[in-house]
Formats: sequence, C-alpha cells, structure tokens
Amino acid sequence: MALSAEDKCNVKEFWEKLGENTKVYGTEALVRTFLSFPSTKTYFSHFDLSSGSLEVQAHGKKVADALSLAVNHMDDLPKALSSLSDLHAHKLKVDPVNFKFLSHCLLVTLARHHPGNLNPEVHASLDKFLSCVASVLTSKYR
Repeated sequence: MALSAEDKCNVKEFWEKLGENTKVYGTEALVRTFLSFPSTKTYFSHFDLSSGSLEVQAHGKKVADALSLAVNHMDDLPKALSSLSDLHAHKLKVDPVNFKFLSHCLLVTLARHHPGNLNPEVHASLDKFLSCVASVLTSKYR
C-alpha cells in the first residue's frame, strides 16, 4: 500500500507534534501490546514487563527511534529499515503478527494522548504508515 503525498504530510505533521514524547509512547504501546496480546511477551519473558522497567523503556525508545527514522524516510522505507528487518527476521525471529499488534496498540496510545490531533484523516494516514512499516519489517521473512 503506497502512501499518498497527503498521507506523508499527515504523518510528518503529527509525528512532529509528539516531540520528545515518542519514547514514552513507544514504551506505553509495548506494555499495551504485552497486556493485550500475551503471546507477544515470548520475546521479553526475561524482562520486568511494567512500563517503569528500564528494559521495556529502552525497547520503547528503540521503537520510537525506528518509527522516527521511518517518518524521515517515507520515500524509501525498505532501505531505511533494512537492518531492522534483518535483525527481527534472522536474529530475533519475532513473529510477524506482533508488528500488527504493536501498530494497533501504538494507534490506541497516540489516540489517548492526542485525541484532538488524531482526526479521521490523520488516523487513516498513520494506520497506512504503520502498515507499511510492518510490511517492510516482515519482508525478510519471505
């Protein structure tokens, strides 16, 4: 699914509004994913899975950094996310469906914190963007 120019603009503008809070939202989305979809905890079973856990916060920052990278390289997501795709497919062997779960939980988290900024158009653009990111991150599984 290709992102239109309007989608890209919506995503960039929304992402800029998040500022330094992206790592907080990344962490919250991970915790939501773990609580809502318990099978996703498989890869984090050695972590304290609370939002205050340093391990979960560190991974939440990684999620936020990866998404910020993707926002800044929407015209070539496969190139920008190639190393992360390799890591998740070959080394970590993350179940591809977990990216969809995390995307959903991230949208819920962002809607909770930015209800006024997440209008239907922005929501649709973010959903398409996160689907594109998930598709790229799981492309090395095929």
